[in-house]
Amino acid sequence: MATLPPAHRPPGPRGHGREIHTLDAFDAALARPGSLAGYRVQSVDLTDRTFALLTATTTGTVFLGCAMLPEAAAKVRADGALVFPPVPDLPFDPYRARLYSPGELFEGIAEKGYEGTPDALAYAWFGRTRADGDIFSSMLRALHDDAVSDALDERLAGARVVGVMGGHAMGRGTAAYAGAARLGRSLSRAGLTVATGGGPGAMEAANLGAYVAPLPDGALDEALALLAAVPSFVPSVTDWALAALRVRARLPHGGDSVGIPTWFYGHEPPNAFAGHIAKYFANAVREDGLLARSTAGVVFLPGAAGTVQEIFDNATPNYYASPGAPTPMVLVDRAHWTERLPAWPLLESLAAGRPMESRIALVDSIDEAPAALERLGR
Repeated sequence: MATLPPAHRPPGPRGHGREIHTLDAFDAALARPGSLAGYRVQSVDLTDRTFALLTATTTGTVFLGCAMLPEAAAKVRADGALVFPPVPDLPFDPYRARLYSPGELFEGIAEKGYEGTPDALAYAWFGRTRADGDIFSSMLRALHDDAVSDALDERLAGARVVGVMGGHAMGRGTAAYAGAARLGRSLSRAGLTVATGGGPGAMEAANLGAYVAPLPDGALDEALALLAAVPSFVPSVTDWALAALRVRARLPHGGDSVGIPTWFYGHEPPNAFAGHIAKYFANAVREDGLLARSTAGVVFLPGAAGTVQEIFDNATPNYYASPGAPTPMVLVDRAHWTERLPAWPLLESLAAGRPMESRIALVDSIDEAPAALERLGR
């Protein structure tokens, strides 16, 4: 697409500064002399702002999923604004301006069960539309995922992010789960933002650790004991999620972390301990985005095919040094990564003689991982 010369571009702000996500921001933009020209107004209900829209300059404005009265929509279109209207009967907002919260994805779970939650309904929609090959549905999924990526970038701006990868099968009540939770707590207390794949098992444990990080040490033991009563999301996602939500209610004011799950693996529900959830339809976008945003390194706990894929997804840019200096990679559990799934020997061979050689480590236990990550990051 050709770029307009500066003289022909619509006036207005540039970059993230031009986005409006709330009514307050909308009103503030109109209170300044510059008008709405060049802004992107994203998923804001403007049905009570008809007079403002009728009188404002909206040249080059883009309205994404903003409800407005017909006369307001006609006027801004006549100004040259682009209007992408809300899409009816969708279980998600393709233009959303923020990340999900656990409360949003699990809304209504106590009354309707997991099957009636927005998360489950979005997965059901995905299954139907993926099968019929409808291009409109594909476009909606792409719009949604791009909006989520934008919100994720805004949330993580300036943060030192460490990824924690591991399998979904790690059960609550196990020593491995407790170790992964301690890891998340240690990383969070060191000032890092913990990011996981956002699902059950090792991912939930790391998000749980970050959640209890600002609380007294005994909070983690209490949480682990409560969660052990429902060790897995199988057979009941409802019981599994409600146990986590009860822990959050019992231990309020927890810390923040990020979960980045996908509806592609819809049988794996998101966990409730990530304060901000970037959920995607496209797993490839989700995987690449999670690893690319782990700027302070990645810890790989024992896992299966998904974790192996993530190891080498992360190794590839480190090998070619495409984004700059390699980021640290710490693999946990020597027996797992050298005998059961021998990813370490291949990773070590790839790294030999390259800058990434000094940025990879294999440790025996989870408790060694924070120190190894710190050492590699120097």
